[in-house]
Amino acid sequence: MSSTSLRLYVDAQFASPYAMSAFVALHEKELSFELVTIDLASKANHEHGYAASSLTQRVPTLVHDSFALSESSAIAEYLDEVFPGTSLYPKDAMRRARARQVQAWLRSDLMPIRQERSTEIVFYGASAPPLSAAALSAAGRLFSACELLLTDHSPNLFGEWCIADADLALMLNRLVLNGDTVPQRLADYAAHQWKRSSVQRWVAMNRPPL
Repeated sequence: MSSTSLRLYVDAQFASPYAMSAFVALHEKELSFELVTIDLASKANHEHGYAASSLTQRVPTLVHDSFALSESSAIAEYLDEVFPGTSLYPKDAMRRARARQVQAWLRSDLMPIRQERSTEIVFYGASAPPLSAAALSAAGRLFSACELLLTDHSPNLFGEWCIADADLALMLNRLVLNGDTVPQRLADYAAHQWKRSSVQRWVAMNRPPL
């Protein structure tokens, strides 16, 4: 299937971690695409035109010709199956399953971190007060999981880079960039991932004031 037309809908602040994940995936595949912003503050994602394309009425949504797909991990898996180029997931079945597990976990758990360390810290330089007990507990679970995954001192989770590396680095950077205490090994991992050119393209986006 050729990339005759690719359009990615993202939030107008370029602050959604999920929009970043889809954006990084497209750049890793070296695909040309149109980037369209949706103003979530004005609930533009619920307007008829967008809702007709996005089943979940959320960002990101990818439109490939007449096919529309939302949810960032589904977008990454679709791109990896349809287009050649850099692999977004490990080729080994067990490692691929683990990468998907990491993605699902980051999206469904660690809510206290996501609530108390918004991506405004990462992309707007905001700061937040000390973590609550619940967020400290979540951070402890995050660190424990990372240390188990990064036992071989590789700069990536599974040897070769995968999209889960970008997702995990963003979660860690919610803490690192606020000045919270993060094990040095994990801070170094996040810093290394943040230098990747596809990630830096997102970091460097021209953001409107909050």
